[in-house]
Formats: sequence, structure tokens, C-alpha cells
Amino acid sequence: MELSDDESRRFDDRSTSDLVVRIRTQGGRDDWIYCHSHTLAKKSKYFADRLSDTWPTCQILDSRNCVEVCCEEIDFDNYIAILRLMYSPSELGINDLGSVKNALGILRVSVELGCTEIISSCVDYIEAAPWEESEEEEILKVIPSMGSGMERILARLQPVDPVSVHRLFLSAIRFATSSPLATMDDLKTSAQEQLEYMLTEDDDAPLLMVDEEVKSEAKRCISTLFSRFVILVETATADADRSTWEGTSELFNSYLSDLSWAYQILTKLECSKEFISSWVEISPNMVKLADQTASTDCSSTRMELKILELSAKVLEAIGGGNAVLPTITRLRMVELWLPFSRSVKRAVDSSPSDEENELLVKSDGEFWQSLESSFISIILTLPSTNQAEILREWLESEDAKYPDLGEAFEVWCYRSKVARRRLGLVDERNPSPEEAS
Repeated sequence: MELSDDESRRFDDRSTSDLVVRIRTQGGRDDWIYCHSHTLAKKSKYFADRLSDTWPTCQILDSRNCVEVCCEEIDFDNYIAILRLMYSPSELGINDLGSVKNALGILRVSVELGCTEIISSCVDYIEAAPWEESEEEEILKVIPSMGSGMERILARLQPVDPVSVHRLFLSAIRFATSSPLATMDDLKTSAQEQLEYMLTEDDDAPLLMVDEEVKSEAKRCISTLFSRFVILVETATADADRSTWEGTSELFNSYLSDLSWAYQILTKLECSKEFISSWVEISPNMVKLADQTASTDCSSTRMELKILELSAKVLEAIGGGNAVLPTITRLRMVELWLPFSRSVKRAVDSSPSDEENELLVKSDGEFWQSLESSFISIILTLPSTNQAEILREWLESEDAKYPDLGEAFEVWCYRSKVARRRLGLVDERNPSPEEAS
């Protein structure tokens, strides 16, 4: 069977070539490729124009036998690759393009040369292939400037309509606050991370537009999660059998992690009031459970530290005035968590310094300083007599070093010393009805 004219022509075949394409760069790279004018004109608008009778230099001797292309250094190999691809007998495939990076370079040059078939193959491949991060960044630089016809490459990067984001968030938070099988813990953690990211405002605006439905569903899901945790804590505190606790401790720690994440979500949604109230209510049982299960090993200290980390977030909200609680409740929180934090700090400081115990907060001075500041802020909101009692107990304790309530002591001394004079000035400015008459 005889070959057609196209099939008989081979890339860089000097014996049948009627055209030389010279590819060169200003950096000195230079290559001469033996080609066929019919093939190049058929596959490329640029070469079709360049080899036509209407090209301005068509009458110059040898101008139609040698075409010189000066290109950037980065595109040198792409030009040669495109000339080779023009000789492909069939539709281009993965093996022809090699990778997304190669296809992107070939696409860029194909657009300049007007190679319609190669452009189509490159677009199909890039649109369907997975991208590495570096390739994605390059696509964002290159594709938008190529004009129409390239939109489908960027389809996976286009903004999602708010309704789809809203529906996905609701589904994700239901899953993230559920109790999936242990084998799905990694998936649940991933969902929690992405939910938090959707609400984070950084260089870009948050992905999710928060409305009342989002807040309501988030509070409902997290409330259900908290209710399951309360049942676990109540059951554990009612059962003094340590062997039973050993089988529950892993689930307990998992709940603590979930609740710590949940508090962050509610804080971003500005609806953490119910969570704070629930944590205040369960605090006595939390301290009781920690006392019941206390041991000398690092696992006990890790659990106590996780409890304290979550309590610290609640105490920070109370101390910062972001949660309005009655005086008796604020006093009770200080009475519960101040001795507990002192005990945990002592255990952390005395724990062995090795990688296995994972007590990362041991060196996190910011955490302990923030917790100390929260205690001071809350104490200074209490009546003076309560402050005095707390400060007395602090000075008499063996661990007065932490938390250091020196700042609260200074403020209490000043307020107490000038109290009569200050309140007297208040009385002078605001006389009673009897005095006014």
C-alpha cells in the first residue's frame, strides 16, 4: 500500500525537505530543522501566512525555503516540540505532551503560531489532568492572557456560587460534629480544618457568607456534640473503676479535641455564649474527673493539659468581657480552675523532656502567660472581699510562682487604700435625696 504525501513526510528529514526552519535565541541557542512547507502551512496559520505569496518578503530569494524564528530562551524547546508534533499522524495524547508543565509551554507557543489542532489537544489535556501547586500558579499566570477558548481550563479555579458553599458548609459541620467510626477520624479532622478555613479572614475574605441559618445549624450540631460529651463525663465521674476509665480515655480526649475546634468555630460565628455557659456548668465535673483519674504518667498530664487548654479559651472570653456571667459564677470559675492550672503547670514542668510525652505547651510561655492574664482580669472584676481572699490563699500556697497574681495584688491594694476617698467623692457629687433637701 502506498503512503499518502503526509505520511511519507517525516520530521527533520533532509532528503525530502523543501523548507528549513531556524530556531534561535538571543542567548546563542540555534537549531536548524528540516521541514515540509505543505505540512507546516496545513497545521499552522503563522507558517501558512509566512509561506504564502502575500507575505512581504515572498519575492526575496530563499525567503520561502528558510524561515527564521527568534524566540525566548524558555520557549526554544517548545518550538522544536511543536514542529515535531505537526508531523504526528494521529491525535495527540499524554505521551506526546508529557506533563502539564510541558503542555502549558507548548500551548503558549501554539497560540502564537496558530496551531489549532495542537491548541485543542493541549487544552483538553491540561483541563483534565491533575495539577501540582507550581503548575497551578503557572496556569494562572499564562492562561488568562490567551483570550477566549481557554475558559474551561480555569473552571476548577472559578469562584463557587454562595448557595453551593452554604450547602457544603452545613453538610460538613454535621459530619465534623458527628461520631463516625474510628477509621474515619482523619476525615473528620480534615473536615474540621476546612470548615475553620472557610470562616477565616486572611488576605482573602471568608469563603462562607454567614447568615442565621448557618449560625443556627452550627449551634445545634455543636450543642448535640456537647450533650454527648456531658453524658460521657457524668458516666465517668459516677464510676470510680479505673479500668473502665482506661477504655474511655481515648474517646474522652477525642471529644476534647472536637470541642476545642467547635469553640473556635463558634467564636468565628460570634455565637459562643451557649458553649461558654455549658462549659461553666460542666467545670466542677471536669475537675472532679481529672482528680479521679490522676496518675503519675504522662498520659494523665496530657489529658489534664487538654482540659486546661479548653478552659483557658473560656476563661479568656470571661476575662475579656466577651461573656457576661454573674459574680458568683465568675468567682466559682476562679476557685475551680486556678488551683487546677497550678497543679497542671507543676506537672508539666516536672515531666521528663523527651519527644514521647508530647507536652508541647511546656515551652509555650505564651499559653501560660495568657491564662495568667485571664485569671487576673476575672479576679479584678470580683468584689474586693473576694479578691482579698483569693490573694491571701495565693500568697499562702506553695506554688505562688504560678499563676503570678502580683498585678492583681497591686490593683487591689491601690483600690482598697483609696476606696473611702474615692467613694466619698462620688457621694459628694451624688448627694442622697435627704441631703439634697
